[in-house]
Amino acid sequence: MTAIARRSVMTLFSVPSDMHSHRVRVVLSEKDIVVEVEDVDPDYLPEDLQHLNPYNTVPTLVDRDLVLYDSRVIAEYLDERFPHPPLMPVDPVSRARTRLALYRVENDWYPLAHTLENGSEKKRTEARKLMRESLVASAEIFELKPFFLSDEFSLIDATIAPLLWRLPKYGVDLPKETKSIQDYSDRMFKRPGFVESLTEVEREMR
Repeated sequence: MTAIARRSVMTLFSVPSDMHSHRVRVVLSEKDIVVEVEDVDPDYLPEDLQHLNPYNTVPTLVDRDLVLYDSRVIAEYLDERFPHPPLMPVDPVSRARTRLALYRVENDWYPLAHTLENGSEKKRTEARKLMRESLVASAEIFELKPFFLSDEFSLIDATIAPLLWRLPKYGVDLPKETKSIQDYSDRMFKRPGFVESLTEVEREMR
């Protein structure tokens, strides 16, 4: 019997400090999905996970006979599998715009966060500067809507909030002219779904 066949409850392999894992946990909490979260050490991945995911990465979601990896793929699957509340727009044009915004966050900000987590001191210093400048340049966007480019909480917010939560840990301080980002952060961090998504390790980041 395979590891997949043995699992009757949806399981998420998650690293308690990992931003990508956090992103998925936010989606799970916002949708109030029953799931077994299995915290793993990225340096000592369990044998189960090594059999399930050829890339040996987290997060990894197991739903019956389906195994998914990559936080973006998992988040979109959860939104389609559990459609209420919806975290993606219904119409194709708005969905495309949301996916484009997700692409930009994942390609502009997430790599900088990865460097701030794992880079040398020189690379972290440069990444800290670039992250600060990029967020400052984006401050006006955070003023447009209650949520990021939306009147409702979406997958974009589930992607951005874990990153903003980690800014103090990264040593990224934002100037006063980015009050819109601070206001946005406060709204996101007070959401019951976000509070519930936090691990003990993440709570200690602030």
